[in-house]
Amino acid sequence: MQRARVSMGSELRLSAWTANEPAATDAFDAVFTEFDRLDGLMSVWKPGSEIVRLNEAAGDHPVAAGADLRRILQIAAQISEWTGGKFDVTFGVLSGLWKFDHDQDNRVPDMNAVRRLMPLIDYRSIVVDDAAGTAFLEKKGMRAHLGGIGKGYAIDRGIEILHARGFNDFMIQAGGDLYVSGLKDGRPWRLGIQDPRGPGGTSFATIDLTNATFSTSGDYERSFVKDGRRYHHIIDPATGEPSQAGCRSVTIITGSAVMADGLSTGVFLLGPEKGMALVQRLPGVDAVIVTSKNEVLMTPRLNGRLTVQAPPTDAPF
Repeated sequence: MQRARVSMGSELRLSAWTANEPAATDAFDAVFTEFDRLDGLMSVWKPGSEIVRLNEAAGDHPVAAGADLRRILQIAAQISEWTGGKFDVTFGVLSGLWKFDHDQDNRVPDMNAVRRLMPLIDYRSIVVDDAAGTAFLEKKGMRAHLGGIGKGYAIDRGIEILHARGFNDFMIQAGGDLYVSGLKDGRPWRLGIQDPRGPGGTSFATIDLTNATFSTSGDYERSFVKDGRRYHHIIDPATGEPSQAGCRSVTIITGSAVMADGLSTGVFLLGPEKGMALVQRLPGVDAVIVTSKNEVLMTPRLNGRLTVQAPPTDAPF
């Protein structure tokens, strides 16, 4: 069974290998409802959401924050520490300057305006108080944005829902993040890694997975090319510009969707060498990196498991 709808700004696709259609329909509805609930908490586009209230109170006072928001901010802080601040949800202060939506006009913002806001990017200035049930951005003007981690968190909640309802063989996919559980028609799920410079939907490599999450961050989905340079939505907090650390795409394979979501962005920002070094320090985490030189790097445990069907399409930028 398969169902799909738009949630959190991307297509949310659910698949289950089951003969119980009514139970699967109910379970899918519960997952869709949970995604909508979390979107209502974490979206910067929904007036009154917890993240909007947090941003509005920046530098003034803590705000009530539910367990979900507190937990995702704590996970984000851990990934920020691992990546030396390359992953930082307070990059949101720049989201109004860099625009990569469908109606974007390929405009590079005034970099002086970008530099003036960069001191407000500081994950260490997020204070989460579990005892009080609050969160606080210490600097006035700060803005948190959970676009680099929110879908992964929602997928983990969806996994809990489907397992609790007795489903073992299923897939949840939201944009570039997905989780596969159990088997598909008696075999592990075969997943493809997008060719960063190939036509949409073209994979350059495949891997068979079960009970694992798979998240890809790339410079190709929300991007434009101008004056011989590719500008994309993965902003380096150290420069205020789209990352030029040397990655075209990063795919993380691990057990937790929220960790894979955040780490794929963080490793992309670290670049191939530092990013791969980080991944190999983390237990149970693997990575596939396509570099800006079109090289394919992978963690040693993927040797013999990842099938490269053809080299990724080469392109000057």
